[in-house]
Amino acid sequence: MELVDQNILLAYDLQFFAKDGPGGEKTEPATAKKLSDARSEGQVCKSRELDQAVSLVVLFLLLKILVSYMGNHFLQIFADIYNKIPQTVSEREFHSVVVMSYMEQALIASIKIAGPFFAAGFAVAFLINLIQVKWKVSTKPLKPKPDKFNPINGFKRMFSKDSLFELVKSIAKIALITIIAYTSLRSRVQEIFLLYNITLKQAIAEIGSLVIDVGFRISIVYCLIGAADYLYQKHKFNEDMKMTKQEVRDEMKNTEGDPQIKGKQRQRMQEASRRRMMQDVPKADVVITNPTHYAVALKYDAGTGTAPVLLAKGADLVAQRIKEIAKENHVEIVENKPLARMIYANVDVGREIPPELYQAVAEILAAVYRAQNRV
Repeated sequence: MELVDQNILLAYDLQFFAKDGPGGEKTEPATAKKLSDARSEGQVCKSRELDQAVSLVVLFLLLKILVSYMGNHFLQIFADIYNKIPQTVSEREFHSVVVMSYMEQALIASIKIAGPFFAAGFAVAFLINLIQVKWKVSTKPLKPKPDKFNPINGFKRMFSKDSLFELVKSIAKIALITIIAYTSLRSRVQEIFLLYNITLKQAIAEIGSLVIDVGFRISIVYCLIGAADYLYQKHKFNEDMKMTKQEVRDEMKNTEGDPQIKGKQRQRMQEASRRRMMQDVPKADVVITNPTHYAVALKYDAGTGTAPVLLAKGADLVAQRIKEIAKENHVEIVENKPLARMIYANVDVGREIPPELYQAVAEILAAVYRAQNRV
């Protein structure tokens, strides 16, 4: 298009103003193929916040259940090692090898105690990821991409809408966690001040109870944040995966073929099938007509089948051609409107007629055979 003003020509392309490039605006939902390709590339709808939140809930739930068991066992480990020290010193065997041995024993015992937490954490993280993105292993996200090393792209990612959202989300998380921790600790401040006046075992139990209480409250709120983040990530993923109408058309062409080409192929197949059908008309015993709209060609061979077989059928112009070929090859043509319609609508070419039509067709074939002196 050109604008003419004071003999100045300005040429411009209207497509320049189209949103999202030449294909137009992305308004179409993603196809199954695009979602599958995106999944292979590692692009899935996933919320890390939800993973962390559920893991925290399980962690503090296990702590609440097993805190007494863990506390007693850790104290037992400490007592066992502490009680060995006087004997080791008196026997003058207190050197680095002995110390390393004691530390190794304590480490192994601690791992056994903390083992359920590690196992539960792994199981929960695996399960939440499986629920969110299903199971499909892909190595493509691990491949290095040159654009990730481009500093310009890095700055774009730093100051993008997604980065701003993540920043706001992080600030909101820190603020909520701080508020929950402060309110929880303030309500139990007297208990904290009394820690110096109670036994070690009581102090450990009190601190454990306090940590679990605060942690459980934080994790519950974190779950709400994770759920909201998952809904946002799902919405964002669906929006990012949307396609333009042109992209949908191109994909259909690539996966299913050009509709025009497929139409031509279908037409050629129909023509070939029609030619084969017409070649079988001279073999027929009789052609039953409507008489102007339908024509069906039947053949009965008592040696090879139990019922007459439909060799050809057609409507309008095809029916006229079947009748012309029948006349040229001296095949009997019989007019029977309801029977012709019934066979045309219910029997495929190459198939035997159904039993409910045996009587009507048998009468016509008998008349044809008598006329041809075949009976």
